[in-house]
Amino acid sequence: MEHDTKNIATPLLESPSSKRASKLQTLGNIIVTVVGTGILGLPFAFRIAGWVAGSLGIAVVGVSTYYCMLLLVMCRDKLASEEPLVEARTYGDLGYRCFGTSGRFVTELIIVVAQCAGSVAYLVFIGQNIDSVFDGHGAKVNSYIFILVPVEIGLSWIGSLSALAPFSVFADVCNVLAMGIVVKEDIQQALGDGFSIGQRTAITSNIGGLPFAAGMAVFCFEGFGMTLALENSMQDRSKFPILLAQTFSGITLVYILFGLCGYMAFGEETRDIVTLNLPRNWSSLAVQVGLCLGLVFTFPIMLHPINEIVEGKLKIIHRNNNDSTGLGNIVKYISRAIVVVVLAVLASYVPEFGVFASFVGSTLCALLSFVLPATFHLKLFGSSLPIWQKSLDSIVLFCGLFFAVYGTYNTIVGV
Repeated sequence: MEHDTKNIATPLLESPSSKRASKLQTLGNIIVTVVGTGILGLPFAFRIAGWVAGSLGIAVVGVSTYYCMLLLVMCRDKLASEEPLVEARTYGDLGYRCFGTSGRFVTELIIVVAQCAGSVAYLVFIGQNIDSVFDGHGAKVNSYIFILVPVEIGLSWIGSLSALAPFSVFADVCNVLAMGIVVKEDIQQALGDGFSIGQRTAITSNIGGLPFAAGMAVFCFEGFGMTLALENSMQDRSKFPILLAQTFSGITLVYILFGLCGYMAFGEETRDIVTLNLPRNWSSLAVQVGLCLGLVFTFPIMLHPINEIVEGKLKIIHRNNNDSTGLGNIVKYISRAIVVVVLAVLASYVPEFGVFASFVGSTLCALLSFVLPATFHLKLFGSSLPIWQKSLDSIVLFCGLFFAVYGTYNTIVGV
């Protein structure tokens, strides 16, 4: 029974390739895993929190995320040294080794729900950008989301993730182009308005806005669940902490500069997706369309772990490998279609990308990135930890819990 459970958990976190990655390949994998569409919401977070508070918030979140990723690696290494024949390859494995079956269940539930939330965010992002492209002359945002459903169902039926890999690269290229064009427009807008930095809020007087902005920042450092797979895939695993520190330093700096540029350019007019602030010229529209197309084709990749869990629970994969009637495939296709429809319905109830991204960051991402790693580390190392590290882990744990509760409250009631 335990063997089946591990098979279900593995696709969530295991590296898709059995080959060891070089330092440069691991660098690229970290960037692709961590950086996502959430970066386009950072200028809005700066508008809510102020540019000083926003910058400090991103820096704190970046350092905290890096520290907690190292905690996961240390926990896995300790378990490997104690029981060399029993691998802890996934986040769910760590949950099981620390707290048994309930630990695995809670850990994997959070990962799956987070994956669903990320998929919903994709749909909301696409819907809002398509609506912006048509400038209100077409259907409503919800209509665009449901128009995508048949396309996404068809793409979800593709069995090979490798067939979708080029589209993932395409989406990443569009993200880079979007950031470049946004920064260019930011500079032109700022110079054209002749603003002074004093015209922009440094630290918000609305304290309730800080958790909202922090939730957006946490959402931007996505891909936390891939930590163990990234570290395990590297040829020289001893260099992973240094490489991760260097990469996170660069990503954090880019996040701060991008959020700062966007807010300085548009001020209180900054939208929750900064591309919606761009003027309606060919380059801006091309970037928005490109982003949407890239996300349309990478959406099935987001669905893959969800489908693995659903199909595993239904025993489709194990029971119907030799099914000559084809009934297993029919059930699989139906289940994947249902997943897409359910996510589209959920996306239709999401008011704005920024609000939803902050909510996900405040709850699921905070639990996954801070609370669970600190809890596992305290559980496994216990009395062997020095006082300072016990205190640090406890601070991360309780701050993560407080942030999750308070941030969620502020997101729900509104900033």
